[in-house]
Amino acid sequence: MEFLKWRLESKTAIITINRPPANALSNSLLHELDGLLSELENNTDVRVIVLHGEGRFFSAGADIKEFTVVQSGEQFSKLARDGQQLFEKMERFPKPIIASIHGAALGGALELAMSCHIRLVSETAKLGLPELQLGIIPGFAGTQRLPKYVGTAKAAEMMFTSEPISGLEAVQWGLATRAFPEEVLMEQTMKLAKKIEKKSPVSLKAVIKLLNYSKSAQFYQGVENEATMFGEVFDTNDAKEGIQAFIEKREPNFTGQ
Repeated sequence: MEFLKWRLESKTAIITINRPPANALSNSLLHELDGLLSELENNTDVRVIVLHGEGRFFSAGADIKEFTVVQSGEQFSKLARDGQQLFEKMERFPKPIIASIHGAALGGALELAMSCHIRLVSETAKLGLPELQLGIIPGFAGTQRLPKYVGTAKAAEMMFTSEPISGLEAVQWGLATRAFPEEVLMEQTMKLAKKIEKKSPVSLKAVIKLLNYSKSAQFYQGVENEATMFGEVFDTNDAKEGIQAFIEKREPNFTGQ
């Protein structure tokens, strides 16, 4: 694997996102993650999975430069559906997945973290969906999962302003379960993982399956609509301007077209 590494500690598989400097989520990285999850699902030594990032960030989000090589809204919609499919696989994964978030989890990285069963954060971590700053929208089910955790109004504020919240705020808002000083985050994450790994794999699998029944048909319709609109928005001039401005590190000039 090029962008991921993993090790087994007791019965917990620790997956590390390792794509410096910002652990951006490229298509290749997500493909690696899909394959690794399939491998770990069949590994009877693994009871729990911890997902975290190497270096300064959990992940700063999608690799925006890859967006410049996609030619059509239809291709962007397919890109969104592929990501949605992987993150749905994670949410339905029969073994608990814990996201251990430090530094930042922005855009697609927060969508990745929201597909994990539990999120632990450093107190100073930054979590957000800043896509509107680029003239685009979340595409990996972020518009549907975020309101489940923080409510519609707070989700709207986070997306409309593109401003991240801190790890402490994420706990207060219900997006994460616990916040710790960054220097002890992984230690505390492993303490939780080792509590969970002692439970019956059969019981854990059953509870995960039951938790997913809480998602309604409206959720899945929303996810499908999100993928379609993801592509439609990418066909606009504002999206092209926003992405180019991001790459050029300047403020975008949106015209509403």
